[in-house]
Amino acid sequence: MKQAAFEARYLTEIERFEKWLDRGPKQWRQAQDDTASGLDTADMPAAYRQLCQLMALARDRQYSPELVDRLNHLVLRGHHVLYGSAAGNRARLLGFLATGFPAAVRAERKLVLTATVLFFGPLLLLLGALQFHPDFVLYFVSPVQLAEYEEMYDPANARLGQRESDDNVMMFAFYIWNNVKIGIQTFATGLAFGLGSIFYLLFNGTVIGAIAGYLTAVGHGEPFWSFVAGHSAMELIAIVLSGAAGLKLGTALIAPGNQSRKAALVGAAKPAIRIMYGAALMFLIAAFIEGFWSPLKTFGPQIKYGVGIALWILVLTYFLMAGRNRAA
Repeated sequence: MKQAAFEARYLTEIERFEKWLDRGPKQWRQAQDDTASGLDTADMPAAYRQLCQLMALARDRQYSPELVDRLNHLVLRGHHVLYGSAAGNRARLLGFLATGFPAAVRAERKLVLTATVLFFGPLLLLLGALQFHPDFVLYFVSPVQLAEYEEMYDPANARLGQRESDDNVMMFAFYIWNNVKIGIQTFATGLAFGLGSIFYLLFNGTVIGAIAGYLTAVGHGEPFWSFVAGHSAMELIAIVLSGAAGLKLGTALIAPGNQSRKAALVGAAKPAIRIMYGAALMFLIAAFIEGFWSPLKTFGPQIKYGVGIALWILVLTYFLMAGRNRAA
C-alpha cells in the first residue's frame, strides 16, 4: 500500500485520535462520546492499539519522515494518557505514604497532642478506676451491652471478640463500616468550632476505657487484650488523627486571623483532609487485622501481645521518623 492510499484509508482515524488527545485531562476522565473528536473514551485503548499498528506499518514501509514522526508523537502521547497517569498516581500515593502523611501529622503536632490527651486521658483513667470499682461501668455502658461483651470475650468462646454466628468476612465489613463512622464523626463535627471533635474524642475514649477496664476487672482480660493487641495501634491512632483533623477545622473557625472564616477554613481543610486520607487507610488496615487476625486462637496470647507491641513501635516510629530527610 502506497502512502497516499494509506493516508486516504486511515487519516480520519488518526485525526480523530489526535483530536481526542487535544481535549485535555478533564475530558479524558469523562467516559462519554465527544462530538468534537468522534472518539468514545471507552474506545480509547482499542484506538491506541490500532495507532501503534499503523505506526509500525508506516515505519516498515518507509513512509515519509513527517508521517512517521506524527504517528510516533501520537503514540507517545497516548501511552502517557493510558499508562503514565496510573503510574503517576501510584508514585504520588507511595510518596504520600512515605513522606507526606507522617510529615502532615508532625506539622500538626500540637493538635495531635491535644487529641491524644482528650482520647487517651479518659480511656486510661477509667481503665485504672474500674479495677477498684467495676460496677462504675454501668454509668457508661448498658447491662445488655456488657452481657454481649462478656460473651464475646469469654475464654471459652471459640473465636475471640465474635459471636458464634459471625464469620471473618462479615466482621471485616462491619469493622470497616464502624471505623469509617467513627472517623467521619470525629473529623466532620470539627466544623462545630471543634466542639464535635472534642466530644467524640472524649466519648470514644470513655467507652473504650470503660469496656476494657470492666472486662479486665471481671477476669476476661487475657482474651480481650489478646484480641485488641493486633489492631489497637492502627485503630486508636487513627481515631486520634481524625480528632486532630477535626480540631484543625475548628481552630480555623475560632481563630481565623486576618482572613475571613471561610478563607481560613478553606486553608485548613487541605492539610486536615490529607491527614484524613492517611487515617482512612489506617482504619482499613485495622479492620483487616481485626477481622482476620485478632479473633484467632491458633496463636497464644504471648504471640498476640508480641505482634501488638511490634505494631505499636512500628506505627509510632513511622510518624516520628518517616520522611524527615525530605520534610520536617
